[in-house]
Amino acid sequence: MIFSMAAVLGATLGTASGILTLCGLSFLYRSCKKGKLEKGDSGDPEKASVLHSLQQFCVEKSTEPIQPKPLLKFPRIYRPKLSVTSPEVINYPDPEKAGKPSPVQQPDCSNQATEGSEDVFPVPRQDSADETPCTTELTGGMTTSSSIIHPKLHFSLTYSSQNKELHVTVIEAEHIATDAGCEGYVVGLLSTARDQRQAQTTVRRLTAHMQWGEDLVFPLANGYKVEGEVSLSLQSCDRFSRNTNLGTMRFKLADVGMMSDADCWVDLQPPKQRDAAASAGELLLSISYLPAANRLGVVVMKARGLPSDKLKNTIDLSVKLALRHQSTKLKKKQTRRVKHKINPVWNEMMMLEVPRELLAKSSLDLEVLNLLRPGELESLGRCQLGLQASGTGLQHWQQMLDNPRKQIAMWHPLFA
Repeated sequence: MIFSMAAVLGATLGTASGILTLCGLSFLYRSCKKGKLEKGDSGDPEKASVLHSLQQFCVEKSTEPIQPKPLLKFPRIYRPKLSVTSPEVINYPDPEKAGKPSPVQQPDCSNQATEGSEDVFPVPRQDSADETPCTTELTGGMTTSSSIIHPKLHFSLTYSSQNKELHVTVIEAEHIATDAGCEGYVVGLLSTARDQRQAQTTVRRLTAHMQWGEDLVFPLANGYKVEGEVSLSLQSCDRFSRNTNLGTMRFKLADVGMMSDADCWVDLQPPKQRDAAASAGELLLSISYLPAANRLGVVVMKARGLPSDKLKNTIDLSVKLALRHQSTKLKKKQTRRVKHKINPVWNEMMMLEVPRELLAKSSLDLEVLNLLRPGELESLGRCQLGLQASGTGLQHWQQMLDNPRKQIAMWHPLFA
């Protein structure tokens, strides 16, 4: 009994001592570990901050960049000195004439670097539309604008000594400035001391290169060895029936023998002022023919460009119309008078009975009149329409015959 109690007591004491021993060993281990950590904290502050509690962390924002801003430096550009060739054009002082260079303003181009000993002269920009000095310098001594190209006419001359006729063959024309809807033809005018003869080619659609191959025949009873000249003009007619002289060339009759049987290429020159002044204004007419009724309708519309020197005192304008068959006057009519208007407008229609078989040999003569005083009329200009006429008069009459029952309007130049 005693032995069993002693054994139990010994076991209990052994267990207690074992537990105390384990507690002491664990306490000793913890104290040793704590001492090592405290020694390590004094050497490495970053590791110590990790062991702090979350409440001890303090995050601070910083606006300071991570890397400092780099300083941009442009490379040094070595270049020769600027040579001043024209101070008036470039507009800066001449360093040789000036005793001391003028103070240089701050240049607007920061990437231009030169040597410190060199003088820098700012050159003004020339991208403005008002200042163009460089253009004057570059173009001085050479012509940059293209020369004006005039129309060219290809023709040949033949004189028939048997028939006493001069044949001008209009072959072709090129380099023609064309507009939409324009037509063109060539007019020939033979001028001698006694009279004038005119002929023209057919009217065709105007293109940059035109071909005719037609003869203009001029009678020369006394031969070509007389005083006179022949002019060839290229005419253009637009859709408003306005005629424009695109160019003219002239040659003397004495040169026909030298130019005979030879192809000639000539540049047509623009008309001179005296050619334009020869016209005494223009008259706008509209004509039509009704075959069923044998009626010719003429509408006198208006006039323009009348000579102002003849209209200083009084302006009382009218148009007189005369229908002729060959040399016989068949009918005449006159419009109402329009006062105080230098560009009068009538818009009057006149109906004339003309059989179709007589149209080929009939013509219309129109004359613009100004009433100076009662019973005294002054003629300002006249024009003629018919197959015997020339220029616009022939063209207008031919278009009327080709387009029956259709009103065709055209401007006609007036000649004194």
